Amino acid sequence: MALAPKFAGQAYSTNVTPKVVHTVELYLDYVCPFSAKMFKTVYSSVLPTISQKYPSKVQFIFRQQIQPWHPSSTLVHEAGAAVLRLAPDKFWTFSAALFDKQTEFFDVNVVNEKRNDTYARLAKIGGGQGIEEGKMLDLLKVSDKPGEGGSLNVGNQVTDDIKVMVKGVEEASISSSFTGEQWDEWLEKNIK
Repeated sequence: MALAPKFAGQAYSTNVTPKVVHTVELYLDYVCPFSAKMFKTVYSSVLPTISQKYPSKVQFIFRQQIQPWHPSSTLVHEAGAAVLRLAPDKFWTFSAALFDKQTEFFDVNVVNEKRNDTYARLAKIGGGQGIEEGKMLDLLKVSDKPGEGGSLNVGNQVTDDIKVMVKGVEEASISSSFTGEQWDEWLEKNIK
């Protein structure tokens, strides 16, 4: 799967030269103990080794894997999406901090908490990593007022990003019959 530019913070690479890059994709859930174990090993041991021994040859991509059997999984991954919007260069350090506090977001620790209160705790973790806490919380908060047209399922400002991460996006406007000129028009409109 390609990595959309707006999620570029999920890639960890050192002076990558595209011709010689190996890519390792890590499918991780912030509230999965096994994901935490893998992330901590990769982050603290493997990435420094790669930087030293294999510079410009390997990149890691952190694929946010929401596991629905962990009810807070969506909330913590929304926090990751907010970081990608605000400070993509801090995504990996934020992820390390969140994995360090992982148990605070396990079922028994969030079951009686309001959703926006969980978001506030997540934004505080972001603040500890140099991310603007208030802006992060603004991206995460869910309004208690109906949306346009009376919608009651309004989500938050990163809901659409999470949808892309979960299901990907099919670009239906591209045709197999595109001419070079039509491709140029599409690229001009969509590649920013």
